[in-house]
Amino acid sequence: MTPPPLAGAPLADALAAGPVVLDGGLSTELEARGHDVSSALWSARLLRDEPGAVVAAHAAFAAAGAQVATTASYQATVEGFGAAGLGRDEALGLVARSVELARRGAPGSWVAGSVGPYGAALADGSEYTGAYAGRLSVADLRAFHRPRMAALAEAGADVLACETVPAAAEAEALLAEAADLGVPVWLSLTTAVDADGVARTRRGEPAAEVFAMARGVGVVVAVGVNCVPPDAVTPSLAAAASSGKPLVAYPNSGEGWDAVGRRWTGTGGVDAGAVPGWVGAGARLVGGCCRVGPAGIAELAATIRG
Repeated sequence: MTPPPLAGAPLADALAAGPVVLDGGLSTELEARGHDVSSALWSARLLRDEPGAVVAAHAAFAAAGAQVATTASYQATVEGFGAAGLGRDEALGLVARSVELARRGAPGSWVAGSVGPYGAALADGSEYTGAYAGRLSVADLRAFHRPRMAALAEAGADVLACETVPAAAEAEALLAEAADLGVPVWLSLTTAVDADGVARTRRGEPAAEVFAMARGVGVVVAVGVNCVPPDAVTPSLAAAASSGKPLVAYPNSGEGWDAVGRRWTGTGGVDAGAVPGWVGAGARLVGGCCRVGPAGIAELAATIRG
């Protein structure tokens, strides 16, 4: 494995030097390895029940060339663990454990603490609609995200990955919390491209306006998209340029998620040949999301490194 550029340096410094390779879909990799992620906790269950499996998955992505290990905390929240019978302290302890497991599995990599959206805790697919943003205030969303973000920061995550964000209100809440914490973050929306080729949040707001919220927020090291079909990356990156920040792109395989049946539909894959275009558009963090495994990351890494 090629060592990360400027190993040991802040991630922001590395991004200034060139592209950095992200990992892929941790939860779907764990599923592919035979682990049960069908509960409302998704891969967060394994933080308590099978931590060695999480370490092994991180190690597989690192061996494939990933330079950033994203923690198994996407669906790890006080509320979600509470519904499974865990108390607040135990829940936050498991969030902190996610950072430890990432470091064990991918020593020498940057660790990104995954901060999934409110909809992920609902386990009903609403991170792909953002419908809940109509009934929750920015203050409500800040209060929801605060404990996990603080726990990840205190556990030593190098950066917080505020990801799969479907609505402007949630982006605003995450940016405000990040600024208060004073820790590096990236902001990644899940977008849809309309018939006119305009990238929008899943709630329908112009993505460029949401990305522009990050302009001037010093702790934001990158903005962009994740868990979108590969063909939505380029128009979404064009919208993200409104932030003036380095960009991040980690699409899913292009398959669809059936939240009712809790299964993946269709076929897909990320074409590594598209990566130079993303880098040319300003992407400095490039990887994969759901259903992109170590083999896919190896192809992306080989393309980036020439």
